[in-house]
Amino acid sequence: MVKPLGVQLYTVRNQMKVDRDDVLRRIAGIGYGAVEAYDPTDDPKGFRRTADDLGLTVPSTHAYALLSQEPDAVLDAVATIGADLVIIPGGIAEEDFTTRDGIARAADLLNGLAEHTDRYGMRLGYHNHWWEIEPKIDGSHALEVLAESLAPRVFLEVDTYWAAVGGADVPALLRRLGDRVLALHVKDGPGVKDRPHTAVGDGVMPVPGYLAASPGALRIVELDNCDTDIYEALDRSHAYLSRLERA
Repeated sequence: MVKPLGVQLYTVRNQMKVDRDDVLRRIAGIGYGAVEAYDPTDDPKGFRRTADDLGLTVPSTHAYALLSQEPDAVLDAVATIGADLVIIPGGIAEEDFTTRDGIARAADLLNGLAEHTDRYGMRLGYHNHWWEIEPKIDGSHALEVLAESLAPRVFLEVDTYWAAVGGADVPALLRRLGDRVLALHVKDGPGVKDRPHTAVGDGVMPVPGYLAASPGALRIVELDNCDTDIYEALDRSHAYLSRLERA
């Protein structure tokens, strides 16, 4: 991995509500070098101070708040935590990804938000779930049609698990999207919508092929929910991905 392996902090959202700094310490203690925030507006100065103290980089953040709050206020917080990549992780109606007109509306929204991130020297991105993959338009996944409509500076964070659940040949999709993909969400599990995730390497996902298809992208572990101890799952995920890197 050319960049530090990271964790999307939504994975530990419940623990973050109790003791954010302890969560970050435990993630750093496992060996992760980066974290991806999910709410940059929540005490950005304190968050950044703790991340710096622990040697954690913050290359990216999710920013649902851009869809409902004043963009400058949100992006000031993003600047404080130090992220350069600002990602919309949903919030667009699922049905918009079933037609070209709907996808055009989604692209217009994202391109408009990118004008704000441009002023801050940041890049805007979009994160998929299964509903941008399942619909096909003229043979292409809706996510691919969206990519064609986005301004070149707008990137994608591809969630490899949900792309697979949505029916994609994920390595082929990643190769087609190419340099548009700056980050990957790496997760594992049974490969269906309504079952808990597992540590990366313990499920059915062919993770090595996903990583090989997008070698320059950030690798960010995310487990939406998990039946086992979440820190044990993060530890096992880190060990597995580190072994892949050494192989």
